[in-house]
Amino acid sequence: MDLRDRHVVVTGAAGGIGSAIARRLHAAGARLSVTDLRGADMLAEELPGAVSISADVSSEAGNIDLIEAARSAHGEVDLFFANAGVAIGTDPMDAEGTWETAFAINLHAHRWAARHLLPAWLERGEGYFCSTASAAGLLAQIGSAPYSVTKHGAVAFAEWLAITYGARGLRVSCLCPQGVNTNMLNSDVVGGGGGDVVRAVGNVLEASEVAEVVHGAIVEERFLILPHPEVGDYLRHKGDDPARWIAGMQRLQRRTLGL
Repeated sequence: MDLRDRHVVVTGAAGGIGSAIARRLHAAGARLSVTDLRGADMLAEELPGAVSISADVSSEAGNIDLIEAARSAHGEVDLFFANAGVAIGTDPMDAEGTWETAFAINLHAHRWAARHLLPAWLERGEGYFCSTASAAGLLAQIGSAPYSVTKHGAVAFAEWLAITYGARGLRVSCLCPQGVNTNMLNSDVVGGGGGDVVRAVGNVLEASEVAEVVHGAIVEERFLILPHPEVGDYLRHKGDDPARWIAGMQRLQRRTLGL
């Protein structure tokens, strides 16, 4: 996709990967609607022409409000970047509210956005949906079942969209980074030592480096975006020998627990 004068919506844009992606796509000529739970006013002020929208994507109503506000500001959405995400929870014993929040933001927000974007996109025969999942969505996240499960769901939903609507003009990409130098990684909000594992198994990239890879992938309209190429190797190893891969992950788990 040529991003010049395209209307792009980026959720979770107040910091981290979201703000870096917004900056890079703006530099490519996109017209931006940026959003976060408390808005992304500082980012919008930095990027001429960008509009900040305060939206809570953890509900369908919040996604509807976001899309309507974005359309009012810049017209029909050309590219929707479902980037907002949370890394919370540990295991099946977590409170229901923890699981519900993880599902709402990491997965259902993608579904709700697509529900209200697809009719216009299919009618005009063009649209682009990009989701931020995670390497955890292709592999697994040691330390957090809610994060691992919902990110797998995000990858699966992106695949389904691409398969189902690709012949009708919909383009889909799915971003699956590993370690990125953001508050999410550095605060280890995943818990269970998950952040330490991520830092141990690969390079930690800056958000701007991820954004550069994202821009190239969208221009080329690639489905799977892997800023860490080694994730592709891990995925092949997992597919070739699942039992061996699980055994390796179990060793990482034991090392995390100091066993």
